[in-house]
Amino acid sequence: MTALDDLRNAAGVEFDFAPGAQVPLSGSSGGRTGLSQRIASVAYREGSPEKIKEPNDAAKVNEGRFSLLEPNLGEAFTRAIETRMLADGRKPLIQSFGAEPQVVVEHALAAKRIRRQRDARLTVIMAVLGLLFLPGVAVWLGLFQLRRTFAGSQDRRAGALGTLLLVGIALFVALLVVRAPVGGVLQIYLWAMLPAPVIGWFLARQVSERTAQNLRAHWADLAGGGGSGVVVPEAVPQNPNDADAERLRIGLAKLAAEQESNLTYYAGTKGILGMGVRWGHWHLAEDLRPRDPGREIDPFRAWDVARAIGDQMRLLERGPLHTGGFTAPTITHWVVRHVGEGAGEVARPEGPNADGFRFSNIEVQRICNEQQYSAGDRHYLGVQFVLWDGELVITMMITVTVLHHTLRIEVSGYALGPLHGFFGEKPKPDKKKVRDFPRFWKQREVELPAVNVREAVRLAARAPLTWFPKRLDKLGGTIALPEPFGLRHTWATKPWNHRFMVDDVLRTATPVLRVALSAAFKVLRENGVDMAPFDARAQILSGSVQDPGPSQDDTYGM
Repeated sequence: MTALDDLRNAAGVEFDFAPGAQVPLSGSSGGRTGLSQRIASVAYREGSPEKIKEPNDAAKVNEGRFSLLEPNLGEAFTRAIETRMLADGRKPLIQSFGAEPQVVVEHALAAKRIRRQRDARLTVIMAVLGLLFLPGVAVWLGLFQLRRTFAGSQDRRAGALGTLLLVGIALFVALLVVRAPVGGVLQIYLWAMLPAPVIGWFLARQVSERTAQNLRAHWADLAGGGGSGVVVPEAVPQNPNDADAERLRIGLAKLAAEQESNLTYYAGTKGILGMGVRWGHWHLAEDLRPRDPGREIDPFRAWDVARAIGDQMRLLERGPLHTGGFTAPTITHWVVRHVGEGAGEVARPEGPNADGFRFSNIEVQRICNEQQYSAGDRHYLGVQFVLWDGELVITMMITVTVLHHTLRIEVSGYALGPLHGFFGEKPKPDKKKVRDFPRFWKQREVELPAVNVREAVRLAARAPLTWFPKRLDKLGGTIALPEPFGLRHTWATKPWNHRFMVDDVLRTATPVLRVALSAAFKVLRENGVDMAPFDARAQILSGSVQDPGPSQDDTYGM
C-alpha cells in the first residue's frame, strides 16, 4: 500500500479518474463565505510578516538566514496555510464553526499560482541577465543585502553612515571594473557586467508590478467579503500517476472530512476550542424516586434522555407566533476531550470505534452512558447557532449524568465572537505629493507603484528559489500559526462589545434550557419517576435563567 493509499483511507475518499473531472471551486457550498474570504484575503496581501501578530500575538515569525529572501505577509501566510492544512502528517485541526476552511485553502492555492506564474517569468529574466552576468548580479545583490542589514527588512533608511558606506563600495567596484587591465571581448563583458542587471531589474519590476496589481484586486474584493470563487486545477489529476494532484485532492477531501468531526476539546479557561469561552451555566439535580409507592421506576439510560432532548431541539425554530425567531440550529452529539489551556496540539479519534475523524454512534452512546465520572472523554449534546454571517457562533452544550440516585442536567453557554478587524483591511496604495506642472504653486497626490526598487530586487532574488520551497523556508523565514490551530477561533474576538450580539447570546439561554428540561421530564414521566421535586427545581431554575449575565464561568473565582 502506497502513501497515497494511506491518505485516501484516512480521508475516506477514493480515486475517481474519469473524463470531465470537476475542478474544485471555492464557495460552492453556498453560505457563510464572506468571513472565510476575509481570512483568505491575507494570502494576497503585501507588507511585513510581523503583521500576522496583530490579530493574535501567539503567531510566530521565524527569521531566515538572509533578509533579502524573506517573504512578505501574503507569501508567508500562503505557505503557512498550505503546510499546516494540507501537508502529509500534519497535526489535527480544530473545527472552524461559522467558516469554510476549504475556501481559505483554495484561495491560498490560487494566490500561490499567481505568484508562481510571476516567478516563472522572473526566473527566465534571472537566467538570461543573471547567469550571463553573474558577477554583476552578485555585486548588486550583495549591496542590497548590506543595505537591508543596515536598515532592516522594512522601508527604513539605512542612515547617513550606512548610505555613505554603500555608495563608497559601489564606486570602488565600478572603478575596479573600468580600470581592469583587460581588453577586447572581456573588457566589453566587464563594462556590461554592472548595467545588465539594471536592465534585468527594470524588466522584473514591470512583471512584478502587473502581478502586484492583480493581487491587490483580489485582496480588495475578498477583504470586503465579496469576490468570486476560485478554481483549483492543481487538484485534478491528469492521469492515474499524477501523484502531486492526487495528494492535493486527498488533502482537500481530508480537510472537509475533519471539519465534520464529532470530537472537540476543552482547554481550561479558553473554553471549548472552536466554540469560545463558557459564559454561563445552569443545572438541575434531583433524586430519582418512583412515582408509585411499592413500584420501582422503569430502567432507562442517560442516552435516552440526551437523545430525547436532541430530538426536541430540532423544533426550536417553530413557535406559536410568526416573529422570525430562531434560525435552524445544528444539533450534534459531541465527544468532548480535556486538553488543558496550554496544549500545543490535539489528537484525532482513535481506537476500533473511530471511523475516520469521527467516533461511531455506538461509541458516542457508550460514552454518554458510562463515562460520567473520573478519567475519559465526556458526552455533550450541542445546539449551535451561526449568526451574523458567521461572525457570531452561539453553542449551548447539554450534558446528562446519573450518579447513584441523582439525575443531573446541565446546560452551558459558549460564545465565539467576530473576526478581528485586521482581516477587513483593504489595500492602501502609497501616495506622495508632487508639483502640478505647469501650475507649480499647486500640489497633487499621485499613487506610487506597488513595487519599488527594493521589492523588485527581493522578488527577483526569491524567484528561482520558489521551486525549492523547503530550502527557501530556511533561507527566508516562515510564519508559525498559533496552536492548536483552527481558522475561526484563532482570530476571533470577544462578542461582548457588540450590543446586538450580546442580546442574541443572552436570549438563547432561556428557551434552550426550557426545551431541554421539558424533553427530559417527558422521559422521566414515561418511566415512572416522581416529578414533584423536579418540577419545583425547574420553577426556580426557570426564574433564574430569565436574567442571565455573561461571566467567566471557567475561572471559578479562584
